[in-house]
Amino acid sequence: MSGHSKWANIKRKKAKVDAAKGSTFSRLTKEVTSAARQGGPNPDTNFKLRLAVARARDANVPLSNIERAIQRAQGSGDGQSLDEVLYEGYGPGSAAILLEILTDNRNRTAGEIRHLFSRHGGNLGESGSVQWMFDQVGLAVVPETDGVTEERVLEVALEAGADDVRREDGEYWILAGPEVLESVNQALERSGLPVERAEVTRLPQTSVEVSGEEADRLLRLLDLLDEHDDVQRVYSNADIPDESDL
Repeated sequence: MSGHSKWANIKRKKAKVDAAKGSTFSRLTKEVTSAARQGGPNPDTNFKLRLAVARARDANVPLSNIERAIQRAQGSGDGQSLDEVLYEGYGPGSAAILLEILTDNRNRTAGEIRHLFSRHGGNLGESGSVQWMFDQVGLAVVPETDGVTEERVLEVALEAGADDVRREDGEYWILAGPEVLESVNQALERSGLPVERAEVTRLPQTSVEVSGEEADRLLRLLDLLDEHDDVQRVYSNADIPDESDL
């Protein structure tokens, strides 16, 4: 869990800077298009689209960009075809790395991702090589603020069907099956609990400790992978000391 938390914290610290990059806008609008194609163009009835739109708005993606992304899913716009794929591999320190990809050119993306792995001390693996190490879960995050008690979060979350509640760095992480995340999120909001974000994510079942120079190299690789236009999510099972940095 700590490895995921470490990498998640680093990404949140970079978020404001990254939001100013055109690549981040492109990544988020592709996610909106993909979600709209899968579940329809109405966020009120498509929870995955609603989450994608919320992430785009949080990153200050203009509303016009979001609307065009939804229109592309309906057959208008540039007609770009996007494939969802998982890439799996290992980084420095034998840390497992799992990537969620959205691409319009699998061959180009595979070559670029393989190059990043090989140049920074890792290797791209075969399908299924590390995916089994990660559980796909629904995650809702409630900040630990005045008036928000652990007892209240537990009561509401568990009654709505959540599996667990954990405290992580000043936040409550509500874990649930992906199929019940929407109902859990709605229950939290109805109860007046501030939901900072809700998403379907992947958590490592176990972690591997990576420290020293290997930790620095691993964080550099994770950062470069995260910046790639076609990479939507980066997951790792690395447990990295706080003193390590990019």
